[in-house]
Amino acid sequence: MNKKTVRDITLTGKRVLMRVDFNVPLKNGVIQDDIRIRAALPTIQYVLQQKPKYLVLMSHLGDPKKDTQKAKEKAEKDGKPFDGAKYIEGKHRMKPIVERLSALLGRPVKLAPAAIGDETKAMVDGLGNGEVLMLENTRFHKEETAKDAADREKMAKALAAYGDVYVNDAFGSAHRAHASTETVAHFLPAVAGFLMEKELAYLSKAIENPAKPYVAIIGGAEISGKIDVIQNLMTRVDALLIGGGMMFTFCKAQGMEIGKSLLEEDKIDLARQILETAKAKNVRLLLPTDCLVADKFDNAAATKVVPVKAIPAGWAGVDIGPATVDAFAAEIRKAKTVVWNGPMGVFEMPNFAKGTMAVAQALADATKTGAVTIVGGGDSASAIAQAGLANNVSHVSTGGGASLEYLEGKVLPGVAALNDAK
Repeated sequence: MNKKTVRDITLTGKRVLMRVDFNVPLKNGVIQDDIRIRAALPTIQYVLQQKPKYLVLMSHLGDPKKDTQKAKEKAEKDGKPFDGAKYIEGKHRMKPIVERLSALLGRPVKLAPAAIGDETKAMVDGLGNGEVLMLENTRFHKEETAKDAADREKMAKALAAYGDVYVNDAFGSAHRAHASTETVAHFLPAVAGFLMEKELAYLSKAIENPAKPYVAIIGGAEISGKIDVIQNLMTRVDALLIGGGMMFTFCKAQGMEIGKSLLEEDKIDLARQILETAKAKNVRLLLPTDCLVADKFDNAAATKVVPVKAIPAGWAGVDIGPATVDAFAAEIRKAKTVVWNGPMGVFEMPNFAKGTMAVAQALADATKTGAVTIVGGGDSASAIAQAGLANNVSHVSTGGGASLEYLEGKVLPGVAALNDAK
């Protein structure tokens, strides 16, 4: 990573503005998983140890406008009353995050009423030496995500007025060119935090100079969301293992019947092309040979294991089968570099999670024997946590979309905007 980090800049006596990714799941105002908050602690603690004038933190929390609209439409469809203010309070306000961060740091963290505005500016100006302030959800301001650069600049300049130095430790938002992630970096000295540095160090190992054999495991529901990463990895990996809902489009491309399994009909030709490309590049592309099928989409459904060539009509594939688990695990355990992005089945339902959990265990086994194992955020990060193995692999990314785009070979705006190292 050819970017400056917090180690490369003087922070003592400086006003530090830091972008974090505290976009954690909230339910009725209660944090369900604080892994992203904990991941930012090393940088926050380092900054505070340098005795800055103060530290101002900022983050988004969900997408208030979009989420509220969806919730409202659902309530109307269900014939239930909808209280927009109460919904925002329980899903998008930073108060629960501030309370958790205060407990983790063992020191008080103040909360601003907004990300920008006269009241917040006055609160920032009144901070004492070494105090910490969290801004309210940046996405409450339309300028944060505005397509017009001038609108983003207006917000970015207001944010930049709070600091002498900008630190970006929000890898999970690095693929977004938003006011608080990218634009603000043009108005202050801008450096990476430790989490950003760690994420890029591990993910670059999967792109630039991976130890061989190199295995990539790609799952999830649809090929369309993973096509770029598949094509980019195809030039680097020795083996590509395909699972999840997307496997059935590959099965269909080979002329198989897939019952009621998930199918992207408009991607059948694309699946066929991927199979041909893998063959031409001498990449071992392993598709499941068996799968678990269910008679309905319910954890209590009737299930059975069948060969993928014999999925019965009226049944849908919901997980990879035991023979596939064995084949995938064997590939993973002999690898020196492994990247995993996407579950093998509907792992949210315990009866359909065996394949995903087995892949998680195979990654942990490979790590024990010296492999670099990288879990690419999102559902895969949830799955490895569910398996209780998050600490048994080399790296679990905190950024689903960001890690995916990095693995696709794309430039991340939030990273590109940081100051280059000499």
